[in-house]
Amino acid sequence: MSQKPPPTTRLEAFSDGVIAVIITIMVLEFKVPHQEIIAGLYAILPTFIIYLLSFAFTGIYWMNHHHLIHRIEAADPLTLYANLGFLFCLSLLPFFTAYVLEKKMVAFAVSLYAISMVVTGAAFLGLRLAVHRNLHHTGDLKSEDKAVLRKHLNSLALYLVAVPVAYYRSYLAIAIIAAVTLMWIIPNLATRQPTED
Repeated sequence: MSQKPPPTTRLEAFSDGVIAVIITIMVLEFKVPHQEIIAGLYAILPTFIIYLLSFAFTGIYWMNHHHLIHRIEAADPLTLYANLGFLFCLSLLPFFTAYVLEKKMVAFAVSLYAISMVVTGAAFLGLRLAVHRNLHHTGDLKSEDKAVLRKHLNSLALYLVAVPVAYYRSYLAIAIIAAVTLMWIIPNLATRQPTED
């Protein structure tokens, strides 16, 4: 007798907990500046920008994960493993965030930061495809899913572009990463629809 796939509630609760810890670890990179008042705030500005970018990146994935998992009623083994793979890749982001700050945004550090986003995006693509497989079996796969999938692939392509660009202009690579983030945030603010990445 085949065992019924477990409901998605435990998967969501576990994922929410992991993502909350990831964000908490990242904020610990903030240190009190030694300089006084304005000079001190200016000194931590690069740290704040990278933290904001990493926070937005993680937050978008959290919203997308919530919306995606709510599309299915049960999680089969493929979905569970794909989810673990995504969480593992995302859990490395605090390290790469700290690394790019520690190395003062040198080209190699920024390229690794971009690579971490490529890897996380690819892992989430695996989760998306696992969910789409379930939706296809139940007849719930929609035409909008294909459009979102194309947008996801375009995002991955831009993250890949940011990797070599980091060796030309590190701040331009960061700008490309920020542009991808805005590409997901702005349309959803306008339509008030759940986000996906």
